[in-house]
Amino acid sequence: MNERLQKLSAWMKENGIDVCFLTSPDNVFYLSGYFTDPHERLLGLAVFQNEEPFLVLPAMEKNDALQSGWGHEIIGFTDTENPWEMVHNSVSKRLTNAAKIAIEKEHLNVERYEELMKLFPEAKQFVSAEEKMRSLRLIKDERELKAIREAAALADYAIEVGASEIKEGKTELEVLAAIEFELKKKGVSQMSFSTMVLTGQNAASPHGNPGQTKIKKGDFVLFDLGVVVDRYCSDITRTLAYGDISDKQKEIYDTVLKAELAAIEAVKPGTPCSTVDLAARSVITAAGYGEYFPHRLGHGLGINVHEYPSVTETNPLKLEEGMVFTIEPGIYVPGVAGVRIEDDVHVTASGLEILTKYPKELQIIK
Repeated sequence: MNERLQKLSAWMKENGIDVCFLTSPDNVFYLSGYFTDPHERLLGLAVFQNEEPFLVLPAMEKNDALQSGWGHEIIGFTDTENPWEMVHNSVSKRLTNAAKIAIEKEHLNVERYEELMKLFPEAKQFVSAEEKMRSLRLIKDERELKAIREAAALADYAIEVGASEIKEGKTELEVLAAIEFELKKKGVSQMSFSTMVLTGQNAASPHGNPGQTKIKKGDFVLFDLGVVVDRYCSDITRTLAYGDISDKQKEIYDTVLKAELAAIEAVKPGTPCSTVDLAARSVITAAGYGEYFPHRLGHGLGINVHEYPSVTETNPLKLEEGMVFTIEPGIYVPGVAGVRIEDDVHVTASGLEILTKYPKELQIIK
């Protein structure tokens, strides 16, 4: 077994867990090296204390899983077969009694949970696997960091493209399309999430939806996007000005930038997540905009664009070398302006590495 599977098996032995059955595509990929999203079809990875693990997935994907490097048993099922019976049979070959089963309680739906209960009536306890998987995925190795660095560099390029597309009368969706077209030409097949290009009043909505709003002089244009490289995500936000902006808009921008820099300064091993959040939040609050910063400072980053941990003012978790997360303070004042500045950072032995490098000092596009 690979090192990641060995760590999970060791945790199972320590906690008396007979089988761990994972069903989320991200965790299956992390442990097996094979990624797929089979939609309504079953995907599962069964891990044991000592026995060989197995993958269960649609039969049409079996060769893809083999080519990914998975060297253990693969159970492929057709659309007319019952994959749950196959799971039961394969587990029964390895165990005489599955009394304690670990599952992803946040991912496994009720219908599938009931299937497991029927198949394993001897199971006395279903425990959560989420906390262990979060801890395993929390610290990135060099291969993971390489992918995230490449994804961050492409995100920087995307902002560069977006900045060059800012022109009077262009719609948010026109700029968005130009960004993604240029990324496709560089071989990017997937974004981390739906790209956001928001201008004017729309920028004051933290999770706004790009549409037909046209860019005009005196507006901020907010870009929030990410790129996937080798299944790992980046996430960047930059806010640019088109033409001259008001003193109030500039004050808001300068406050967000000061807050972001304060949070970056706070990042080092041993610092609680809460301290990093409060470093930024206190700057925004002191400037009188506390009520207009309605979200956490950041989130973990990796296979998923929103991973553990959540960087909030109440999270005591201490930063460790190898963690990767976002720092993204924002101020959103309806009718005035919306500004967010976001970077991806990697905690190092001495402090941090800033992975996203596109300039964040106020840019005014003429």
